[in-house]
Amino acid sequence: MILGILVSVAIPLIAGFALGPVGLIAGVAEVALGWAYRHALLNGNERLKNSILFAAVAILILATGFAQGWNAAILILNMGLISAVMALGVNLQWGFAGLFNVGVMGFVALGGLAVVLVSTPMTPGAWSAGGYGIVLALLLGAATIVATVMVAQKLPKGRVRTLSIIGILVVGFFVFRAVFDPNAEAVEAINPAVAGNLGGLNLPVLLAWPAGGLLAAGAAWLIGKTALGLRSDYLAIATLGIAEIIIAILKNEDWLARGVKNVYGIPRPAPVVGYEVELQNDPGFVARAEWFGLDPVTASTLSVKLGYSLLFLIVLLVLLWMAQKALHSPWGRMMRAIRDNEVAAEAMGKDVTRRHLQIFVLGSAICGIAGAMMTTLDGQLTPSAYQPLRFTFLVWVMVIVGGSGNNLGAVLGAFVIWFLWVQVEPIGLWLMNLITSGLPDGSALKAHLIESAAHMRLLTMGLILLIVLRFSPRGLIPEK
Repeated sequence: MILGILVSVAIPLIAGFALGPVGLIAGVAEVALGWAYRHALLNGNERLKNSILFAAVAILILATGFAQGWNAAILILNMGLISAVMALGVNLQWGFAGLFNVGVMGFVALGGLAVVLVSTPMTPGAWSAGGYGIVLALLLGAATIVATVMVAQKLPKGRVRTLSIIGILVVGFFVFRAVFDPNAEAVEAINPAVAGNLGGLNLPVLLAWPAGGLLAAGAAWLIGKTALGLRSDYLAIATLGIAEIIIAILKNEDWLARGVKNVYGIPRPAPVVGYEVELQNDPGFVARAEWFGLDPVTASTLSVKLGYSLLFLIVLLVLLWMAQKALHSPWGRMMRAIRDNEVAAEAMGKDVTRRHLQIFVLGSAICGIAGAMMTTLDGQLTPSAYQPLRFTFLVWVMVIVGGSGNNLGAVLGAFVIWFLWVQVEPIGLWLMNLITSGLPDGSALKAHLIESAAHMRLLTMGLILLIVLRFSPRGLIPEK
């Protein structure tokens, strides 16, 4: 009942206040959907209820297009699709297996790194200057770790084993730095204004999306082999710390992805997504744009963004289909049984740690794919843009609000939360201007209230999370 009231009243008010006349039209449609939603709740029609919720989000995006421009609406759609993929990955880990991964940001960043390593061209002379030396140094570092593990396993506990481990680590560290440092400096010295890194393989950018998933999956496997034996709260701390380490490496190792100088000019997934200038010079495209009543500049921008929308939608639908198949398979039922009672699952002969590792790797791979998609959409890799608030906390809010354990709920929560994340700040600014309209210009209180509109996002996300946890802790579309 509470959710029915929210859908039938709160959403129309938001649309009407924020989007003006078009918002009022959208509000009428939302009211009708709200009453239909309440009817579906009373009659227990799950399919109708879910369809109404998705229709409500679609109306809000369409209303944004009419009121604020289609560029803004399609951008919300594209980022909503990417966020939905991220939410699917987190839902796989939390909803299926109860793994509390607070390092989502790190796996998303690895997906973005994969785009640079796969789709950008090689930096001329970088490999001959120091690239092979960097690879050799990394292999020496890996050999040091392997040797340390082997010594720890072979030698009995005691002073000899301790001294041997310390000796291997110290010698390995200095050898690694002696090989790595000069080669990294040589690569970073190559045209640092526009390059200074190894570059990539110059392959089609669409190949970078599965590569992003594989890179994130490999990192998740290494992390899971050590961290999944920890208790849930320690696992959260470990994944958060590892995510910060990944971001620190991206920011500081210029030879890898230019660090904080960023990587620009990432190619687009042709031929589905073209370039605005090429489209504007195409007579056929210009004629089609005129037929729709659009100027070539606006039409080319919309065409590019819609091309991304098509690709993102295909990826989301494929991953959603696979997640649904997994959910209803014997493997999915086993994972939920482990989530609900690990002790009972172990008593039945299930290898809980191995299954946790499987689901951790799969969920992280999906987050890596989403990170690759987002970097492709942005056309650049910006390591400083990866913040826990955006790429961990917000994704968790999406999963909780949508309904953890339900794949459709995760997708719905992603669209709802992302729409609010984008629109709440302008709504808050409008609200503060309305509240302070009676105060004189130059008033300190008026200035303070208007400036506080920038914090409406955090306030709204926290408020939504509290409301959902209080009145509908299972989310908008609960797990069956």
